[in-house]
Amino acid sequence: MKFSLRQLEAFQAVARTGSVTRAAESLGISQPAASRLLSDFSKSVAVDLFTRKDGILIPTSEARYLLSEVGRVFDSLHHLEELNRDLTERTAGHLRIACLPGFATALLPKLLAGFLEHRPGVRLTLEPDRPERILEWIIGEQYDCGITDEFATHPAVESMDVPIRTVCVLPAGDPLANRDAVTPLDLADRKLIHTRRDSPFFRKLLRAFSETGVEMNSWIEVRQFSTACIIVSQGQGATVVSALDAEQYRGQGIAIVPFEPEINHRLSILRPVSGSRSLLALDFLEVFAESLQPFRAEPAEAETQSI
Repeated sequence: MKFSLRQLEAFQAVARTGSVTRAAESLGISQPAASRLLSDFSKSVAVDLFTRKDGILIPTSEARYLLSEVGRVFDSLHHLEELNRDLTERTAGHLRIACLPGFATALLPKLLAGFLEHRPGVRLTLEPDRPERILEWIIGEQYDCGITDEFATHPAVESMDVPIRTVCVLPAGDPLANRDAVTPLDLADRKLIHTRRDSPFFRKLLRAFSETGVEMNSWIEVRQFSTACIIVSQGQGATVVSALDAEQYRGQGIAIVPFEPEINHRLSILRPVSGSRSLLALDFLEVFAESLQPFRAEPAEAETQSI
């Protein structure tokens, strides 16, 4: 059985109008063309489609059954047209984001709520994990994009690096809170909460203390900047973290002061090199990059590649 969508349209139009001539007019084709389409369709299905009564073509019982199925076909096509339009306009699809745990609970929920507000057909998967796991997912094309830090390089991954300003976070009311900037010398006697010793950011921070001639008073080692901020908000210790993370805790028992010398936290946005390039993901990354503007350092560290 072989027939075309145009034959189905002619069949449906004749059944609706009761006339080949009126069906042709509604389809914008000639009467002979409509007759040929109907004849070819009738031969394909091998059943009588119409009987004539008082000059009107009336569908047979078999034709009425076919009409219900043809209606479903055109409903499905209409749905596909709407879906294609939604995908083109980025109002439908599936956005898959892998990120560091801190982003899943702080910046991204509000940002994604605004992003999805006018995209009712978009489904979202947001998966937080450690940097190593995020890299595995991006290499395997399991996620459209990844948000991590201090990414090096990998042939299966393209990345964009964004340098983020660094600040010192102190308990609210701390004597250093009114300073224009806090230096390693100011923190010489403070118990410091800092990232893991094997992290690139810790090495930058340690170098800043060393070059100032101050020994870092290491107290608590954490994986996430957010953990350090929460501890400080309870009136304990001090920390040096990215301005982006610190901002999420502003007004929650902390003071945020610029840190000198300037050391940047390098945020990395990852995408698979191969595979399809999701327009929806690109839209999100534009919105995400824009949200980082208030926290960006001066472009001392070049972005490796535009995503």
